[in-house]
Amino acid sequence: NVNRSSDVTGGSVEVGRRNYTMRFEGRFSADQLNDTILAWRDGAPVRLGDIAEVNVKPDRRNGGVVYQNGNPAIGMRVVREPGANTLDAIDALTVVLNDLNEGPLAELGYAIHKSFDPSVFIKRAISLLTGNLLIGVMLAVGALWLFLRRAMATMIIAAAIPICLMATLVVLNLFGRSINVISLAGLAFATGMVLDAAIVVLENFVRLREEGMSPYKAAEQSVGQVFGALFASTVTTVAIFVPIMFFEDVEGQLFADLALTIAIAVSFSLVVAVTLLPTGARFFVKHDDAKKSRGRPAFATRLADFIIRLTSTNNRRIAIVAGLTVTPVAIAFLLWPQLNYLPPVKRDAVDAFVNFPSGASADMIREEWAEVVVDRLQPYMDGEKQPALRNYYLYSGSWGGNMGVRINDQSRIEEMVDIVNNEILAGFPDTRAFASQGNLFGNFGGNASISLQLQAADYDALTESIPAATQIIQEALPGAQVWPNPDPQIVSPELRLLPNDRRIAEVGMTRDSVARAVRALGDGQWLGEFFHEDGRIDVILKASEWTEPEYLENAPIATPSGVVVPLGELVTISRSVGPQQVRRLDARRTISLGVNPPEGMALGPAVETLKRDAQERLYEALPQGASIKWGGDADALARAVSNLGANFLLAVIILFMIMAALFKSIKDSALVIVTLPMAAVGGVLAIRTLDLVKSTPLDLLGMIGFIILLGLVVNNAILLVAQTRASEASGKSRVEAVREALTLRIRPIFMSTSTSLMGMMPLVLAPGAGSLIYRGLATVIVGGMAVSTLFTLFLLPALLQLGAARETQTTQSGLAVQPAE
Repeated sequence: NVNRSSDVTGGSVEVGRRNYTMRFEGRFSADQLNDTILAWRDGAPVRLGDIAEVNVKPDRRNGGVVYQNGNPAIGMRVVREPGANTLDAIDALTVVLNDLNEGPLAELGYAIHKSFDPSVFIKRAISLLTGNLLIGVMLAVGALWLFLRRAMATMIIAAAIPICLMATLVVLNLFGRSINVISLAGLAFATGMVLDAAIVVLENFVRLREEGMSPYKAAEQSVGQVFGALFASTVTTVAIFVPIMFFEDVEGQLFADLALTIAIAVSFSLVVAVTLLPTGARFFVKHDDAKKSRGRPAFATRLADFIIRLTSTNNRRIAIVAGLTVTPVAIAFLLWPQLNYLPPVKRDAVDAFVNFPSGASADMIREEWAEVVVDRLQPYMDGEKQPALRNYYLYSGSWGGNMGVRINDQSRIEEMVDIVNNEILAGFPDTRAFASQGNLFGNFGGNASISLQLQAADYDALTESIPAATQIIQEALPGAQVWPNPDPQIVSPELRLLPNDRRIAEVGMTRDSVARAVRALGDGQWLGEFFHEDGRIDVILKASEWTEPEYLENAPIATPSGVVVPLGELVTISRSVGPQQVRRLDARRTISLGVNPPEGMALGPAVETLKRDAQERLYEALPQGASIKWGGDADALARAVSNLGANFLLAVIILFMIMAALFKSIKDSALVIVTLPMAAVGGVLAIRTLDLVKSTPLDLLGMIGFIILLGLVVNNAILLVAQTRASEASGKSRVEAVREALTLRIRPIFMSTSTSLMGMMPLVLAPGAGSLIYRGLATVIVGGMAVSTLFTLFLLPALLQLGAARETQTTQSGLAVQPAE
């Protein structure tokens, strides 16, 4: 009994003048197990080493075949601790690996190589984003200069960018957030957004200086007149991002850092705009600079007059309001893009999955598959054939086999996919293999996956229907890959042993004792744990290797009665086949059909096609009473769309309530909310336009873009409503108040929108590895902002002037905004 091998304390005893502790050292080493006496026969001991061979070696019961770069290998997966920085973890691991490779492993002739290193992709994506961020800054500053044409005024506003971004980095560090691809994308998005408040304040300062106001008074009034509107726009923007931080599932993991980054940057932009910027303007913007900008009002005045003429009658206003509210909703509904779960961001690798013949042993896989594949890959590894490989690995297990291949020239990855499919993995009898470029987010195959969970009371009938179900899916989606799990066509040979209870009882055994003997003849019977060196190891009782199934019939079994009988007397042995594994979902046996849509087809259209063209036929092919449950990315997409839809409505309600409180007017809040559909149609049109150039379905990241848009597009509407109410408070009529609001705010609206769009434009247009992560999000925001800004200038004046003929002398003022002097 291995459990009797232990050290036991004997307590303490007083002997004479000393106190002794006693310890019984009963633990023995693995080497001493051979000398363990089991019994005495004729006065001689029977030792364990006499009847068994004791070895300490790795457990091979679940062993597979592993090769790396042509050499037999052992695979290890290193997982960082939760919250740890990925790059720091990989850098520290690399140092350790280098020390091992140069030290003890080199002496033994071994080496450790990384088969997959995510830091390569992360660093490339960070480099791309950093470049996009710098380009965005230059474009935003360039757009600003085109409007101002004054270097000093441009530099004062542009100073908000480094101040806000650096402050954001400091706060992120205080929150314990690392700089990653998502937070860097947030900084890139915020590049133009942090200029909005600064532009409004400085533009107001310049206008007041043009009117002859002193620098000190202009600095004071430039903030006082617009602070209410800026505070409202900042609060609404931040309020939209706060719920995103608490998203669950993948949405929360992806966008918590993005939302936090933008919210912090926008908050600091308000502080900078109302403190540092007017101070800088007072001392550095000269009166001559302000006078030289007098050409500015001409464009704003002409556009304001045109909009007032266009909305001069109630019928025109009603037509504009109806056209710019109903039409965007209809267009967005009709042109809603195809949906995907996550963007198809490709990895620098070819991934392959292999199904082996039924019952394939590790030796068979090694000799007939792995070694052949290694020979076929070697010329590419040596550079004799192109494209040359950087590294590769392959491994197998009870599930099948996997292979990953990386090449030196990433531009030839599609060529390598064809080589792997048509040369490296071709020609293996009864073996099914498929390779494609790996996906950073998706499952095997590089595309989003659809999982159909098939269940039926008659499991045998269900397994028989799987080939027909597979064919139905492939007919509905030509080019799709369908993978049953478990595959009923892949079975494992079985040796079934049925107990002979009468004979078992005659020899004094039980079913349990026979089962333990059978276990020892197979994988091995677990006896317990044994202390070895610094840890515990399992003690396995295992029979000598046997190679023919017939051996079991004659395997000797020692019985309690002292008689040795062949196993064939105690059990009836028959040969059969059985499934490789049994899957259960909600306690019911289940066969899952994993479907990878054809290349270029998004997840949404694939699901719609299957439900329309295949679902009814699947029920006909399956046994009576069978059920189909949708899972995988398809289920996650449906859940995400539902969650995001609810969050979108919640965001609209939050916006409405905040603005109603700030404006002190439900009516004014409603006026701003009415402009939101134009942002949605802008995002839809942008995605559809980009889709014409390159297939770009609306993914989860893009969907969140519509929520982010809510907090951005209301800023312009808030400026117009606030200025209109301020002008009305000074005694102007509704029409004159709207005209003045347009005249004063058109230029800052165009300036802030242009700088925001320029700051984000590299995220939409710049190519490169990793750009697909945020391209959909950036496209939605850019399109939504551009369209909503243009049409808000027409819709909001029409809304504000509705019923202007019946206006009373009662002046309503919402925000605490001072009239323009």
